[in-house]
Amino acid sequence: MRILYYDWDEFNGEDCRDAMKRLGHQVDVFKLNMNGFDLTPEIEGKIKELVTKTDEAGKRYYDLLYSFDFFPNISEACQKYDIPYVSWVFDCPHYTLDSHVTNNPVNRIFVFDKVLYQNMVNKGVKTINYSPLGVNEKRLGELCQKLDKETGGEIAYEHDVSFLGNLYDNEYNFYDQVNFLPPVLKGYTDAVIKAQERVFGADFFTEEEIYPYEKVKELRQYIQFEQTGKYEIDYDGVMLDILRKKVTVNERRNILTEMGKRFNTVLYTSPGTKPIEGVCDLGLASYNEKMPRVFHRSKVNLNITLRSILSGVSLRVIDILAAGGFLITNYQAEIAEYFEDGVDLVMAYTPEDMIQKTAYYLQHEDERKEIAFNGQKKVFENFAYTKLLQDILKS
Repeated sequence: MRILYYDWDEFNGEDCRDAMKRLGHQVDVFKLNMNGFDLTPEIEGKIKELVTKTDEAGKRYYDLLYSFDFFPNISEACQKYDIPYVSWVFDCPHYTLDSHVTNNPVNRIFVFDKVLYQNMVNKGVKTINYSPLGVNEKRLGELCQKLDKETGGEIAYEHDVSFLGNLYDNEYNFYDQVNFLPPVLKGYTDAVIKAQERVFGADFFTEEEIYPYEKVKELRQYIQFEQTGKYEIDYDGVMLDILRKKVTVNERRNILTEMGKRFNTVLYTSPGTKPIEGVCDLGLASYNEKMPRVFHRSKVNLNITLRSILSGVSLRVIDILAAGGFLITNYQAEIAEYFEDGVDLVMAYTPEDMIQKTAYYLQHEDERKEIAFNGQKKVFENFAYTKLLQDILKS
């Protein structure tokens, strides 16, 4: 198959293209000068030039156009020039899915969260599909062997407890940017946020008896959105995602604060993050090189899922396990579906449970190593790009 691959400098693009080539596909990369998601004459002209190319027999040269995440303007151009557009979405939420072109017949859109998938189906989206996210098992397997060879075949631990991810205590924490909410509404909302932090694997904001729709409507009066008409965005859902993001802000910071009091804890995150006492902020870690080394050489890696991912397995989970790292994660429905607790990874059901299990497994190295080995094996068997892409690239 000949694949035209839109490269927007996404961190996992190189891994995916490598797997496509190992599956025997030809992969040709192109870039676009994007400024928003409108189909400008420049973008349309570039895509037209590429997708209307023919081979010596006069047959269309490329079989499909591929991208990570969904780009409405690319979909429009693919629809106009009648070429399949395959997009694999790793962001959640991903509001371009609410575009009026999502149902273009050329689209084959894949999302990694089964709740999101079902919600899209319920909205009448016929181009939506489900697939968990993937990893490059070849690269990571070889990297782990190289790391262990450097230290005589044994893991040389560099950290006791590590968390790699965004704390969102910046411009992306939209809830704290709201200038005014009536005291009763704010008090009620803050109480639900506080309660949600205590429970993993359940979403209080979709429970009408916990957070009534009347509260959402009231919030909409104080938080305004620009409506262009190009998207059919569920602004009530956006409102709830803002609250879920706030929960994530709180629980990541609170859990790391408690970890820092008890254990040698490090954080790899974006510049400008507010410091956490007792936690060493080591800045960004590159996806291909530094990140798997951190996962492999940390005794305990933490996953605290972004709350807008309602059921899916976040890429962090798969990346940690693929790097041979030992993982303690919050409970999540699809994590429990794909992995066995205490065998492939360890699941926590409350913040306190996460802290207690961290203390236990720091003291039990043999158990840690066995679980990490099992987790890597499970990911390589079931989440390798070379396995998942076979279904995603089907014509």
